[in-house]
Amino acid sequence: MPVYFFHLRDGHDTLLDPDGRDLNGADAIARAALAEARALISDEARLGRIRLDQRIDVEDADGQVVHSQPFDGAVEIVGGDC
Repeated sequence: MPVYFFHLRDGHDTLLDPDGRDLNGADAIARAALAEARALISDEARLGRIRLDQRIDVEDADGQVVHSQPFDGAVEIVGGDC
């Protein structure tokens, strides 16, 4: 099974995934990237600050980006007019 690396980027810095994950197929990659983005957003929410200017770039073993999950596309912001 191919290994994919989930790198966190914000336009300035990159947090590299040194281990990667074994995944099979584009759907599995997209689901894993979305779940990872939502988990990170959830952690940020507990700290009181959510950064939507980040993304997860999934790269194959050759370093090619095969999927990109922006944080602002991982959640829906509702309300705010209370």
